[in-house]
Amino acid sequence: MPVDVTLRIQRFDPETDRRPHWETYRVQVEETDRVLDALHEVRWRHDGTLAFRRSCAHGVCGSDAMVINGRNRLACVLLVKDVGHDITVEPLRGLPVQKDLVVDMRQFFDQYRSVQPWLKAAPPEGDRERLQSPDERARFDDTTKCILCAACTTSCPVFWANDRFVGPAALVNAHRFVFDSRDEAAPQRLRDLEGGPGVFRCRTAFNCTDACPRGIKVTQAIEELKRADIRANP
Repeated sequence: MPVDVTLRIQRFDPETDRRPHWETYRVQVEETDRVLDALHEVRWRHDGTLAFRRSCAHGVCGSDAMVINGRNRLACVLLVKDVGHDITVEPLRGLPVQKDLVVDMRQFFDQYRSVQPWLKAAPPEGDRERLQSPDERARFDDTTKCILCAACTTSCPVFWANDRFVGPAALVNAHRFVFDSRDEAAPQRLRDLEGGPGVFRCRTAFNCTDACPRGIKVTQAIEELKRADIRANP
């Protein structure tokens, strides 16, 4: 049965607005609809100028991360029945707003690339594969789940205060290779993370872990990087 939902959305158009402002919309959706469906109702039936990102709409691509009722979430997996009938939606914090709920992700991806998130290993001999035991694979399984939605990084108070901080998402992806038994560059990776904007900037606020839509133990991964660096580079 349809229910009335009130959406309060932070709007900003750099071509016409000097600063962000709030606009309110009332839409009808099902309790089991997602917040993304409510946003579609606004754009399709009320205001076609509303800008937000979405792609797969199934919690895989990470493109529709936004602040929903004060918390970083994916609009495509958060149900109306779980968030209530009064919904406040804002763009992710800490990144420049391009329009409405769309933020500029270039800085985020630059920081991601800075950890060199690819396997560094000598070619295997002959045509053999790089073998790995189940336990070795399990060691970094959690951090392979990252979908680069930026929910963790933009929930981090250290990132808000210092945008040079590489951020939780980049550190999660560094963890994925530092603890991969096939990778041969762990000592160098750890040294690269030691500097001012690196892993030791983390203050263990746990915001990142709470924000992750994939349930990655982000704070734990960062702490494991810190301990590994201390052991490898005393």
